[in-house]
Amino acid sequence: MSETATITIEGKQYEYPVISGTEGEKAVDVRKLRGDTGYITYDDGYGNTGSCLSDITFVNGEVGILRHRGIPIEELAEHSSFLGTSFLVIYGHLPSNEEMAAFSDRISRNADLHEDFRHHFSGFPTDAHPMAVLSAMLNAVGCYHSEMTSNNREQDLEHFDRAAALLISKVRTIAAMTYRMGAGLPFVSSRENIGYVENFLHMMFSEEGAEYQATPEISRALDLFFLLHADHEQNCSTSTVRMVASGGANMFASVSAGVSALWGPLHGGANTAVVKMLQAIHDTGDDGSKFIEAAKSGKARLMGFGHRVYKNYDPRAKILGSATEVLLGSLGHSDPLLDIARHLEKAALEDEYFIERKLYPNVDFYSGLILKAVGIPVEMFTVMFAIGRMPGWIANWREIATGSKRIHRPRQIYTGKVDQHFVSAE
Repeated sequence: MSETATITIEGKQYEYPVISGTEGEKAVDVRKLRGDTGYITYDDGYGNTGSCLSDITFVNGEVGILRHRGIPIEELAEHSSFLGTSFLVIYGHLPSNEEMAAFSDRISRNADLHEDFRHHFSGFPTDAHPMAVLSAMLNAVGCYHSEMTSNNREQDLEHFDRAAALLISKVRTIAAMTYRMGAGLPFVSSRENIGYVENFLHMMFSEEGAEYQATPEISRALDLFFLLHADHEQNCSTSTVRMVASGGANMFASVSAGVSALWGPLHGGANTAVVKMLQAIHDTGDDGSKFIEAAKSGKARLMGFGHRVYKNYDPRAKILGSATEVLLGSLGHSDPLLDIARHLEKAALEDEYFIERKLYPNVDFYSGLILKAVGIPVEMFTVMFAIGRMPGWIANWREIATGSKRIHRPRQIYTGKVDQHFVSAE
């Protein structure tokens, strides 16, 4: 017989099936609980609730494992690229040479925005937050492709391949144009004969008569940053994408909502907070020692350490830590913020205070240093996260579009007033 779990409510026992994942994780299927008993489960923040069955990404935070479609993130970081990993996340298998060429070509040919978008950008104040612009513009892109945004599942899925490539391509173009708008610089057209990251940096930093040429080390570091952010199970923004998609919304509307969810400082803004913390430590003349003691006594907050899921070293942090060293070494200068970061990391790995609380460095700890070294302004950090996360959002939208037809609708426990009645102002 299959495994079951027994729940006793008001003296009566109810049995519910146990679902087993392919990595051995277990879940009690309580979909019939309310109908059987009138009770629901309460799980603040959904930390113990499985909202879906998914075959995209697996995370085991207790031992520091991250796999996309069964492949360890360490192998993808060493052997793949952002676009190759994007294909894997979206389509479920590593691309053949022919598939990779076609995928890359679709992305290259869809980089430029419609000429009317210049007017859209001019409608924003120059100091508009880049995430606000990105969310609005992704929805606006869909307006120019009505065949992909019909909110008819069958029709939208017919155009899935092009829509996916279009979003992965245009999200970086929108990001580059948003940066240049805020800096008061003219927009730069894309180039089809260079790589994904190189084209993005070209649109960001090229000037008239001085086209930006990324070094291999810069290109590799930024590509790795995007790759390591491609997907991360049911985080806040990905869950938002699935929630919006469950109502039948098209992919453009769904990922636009994902951007808004990512904007929050507890989610996508964490790497910004890390750089600000390191800069503040440096400005006081501290090498991190005083700050560590302040954090241990509760007088300061240590950013970039610990994770809602990981209770071990975030595997992405290990990869980015090494990449940061290589990048800064190639640029020919040291960064005092990196020295402080290494000091904080050493303390976290050796100090009993951090070990007992399992406060290990996470991916945000190093990603901000890489973006800073590349020349990305701090206010654009979360936008960079969104560029990297786009394939994961797309893959999760597709799972909803091709799977369950049930709209997501959590229950609640009402704790407000009862037995109230209308009383007129008079």
